[in-house]
Amino acid sequence: MTLYFAYGSNMSRALMRRRCPAARELGSAVLDGFRLLINDDGYATVVPSAGGRVEGVLWRLSPRDRAALNAYERTDIGLYRAVPMAVRAGVARVRALVYVARSRREGRPRPGYHALVVEAARAAGLPAPYVRTLVRLAPGGFCGVRPREIGEIA
Repeated sequence: MTLYFAYGSNMSRALMRRRCPAARELGSAVLDGFRLLINDDGYATVVPSAGGRVEGVLWRLSPRDRAALNAYERTDIGLYRAVPMAVRAGVARVRALVYVARSRREGRPRPGYHALVVEAARAAGLPAPYVRTLVRLAPGGFCGVRPREIGEIA
């Protein structure tokens, strides 16, 4: 089994159920020393940032789920790479995979993506101040159109 730290759309229980059916949500976790960035591909990534912190959801993945997530995140072409990092889960520090995008150039979120990330963070019970930080990631607090169904972005 592999631990995985999700900070973007994979915080969504519905999307993870579809992408990684055997994955188990373990609760919230924190990646210290990084900040969240929407890159020029329109998706979230994490970049080093002194004093930064990224809140997210910790999942336990089966080998099949890890392979499915690698395929979804396009590790085969280098869109994302899975990097083992230390995250805080409660009082414990654990090693978890964190998917880091190849592009670190800031951009605008793809339509519906920003709303999905914010909604997933709220549903996961992440702290309200952090959710407000996510809301501010897009100009005017929102970018794109809100999806009618969560699957429209998958």
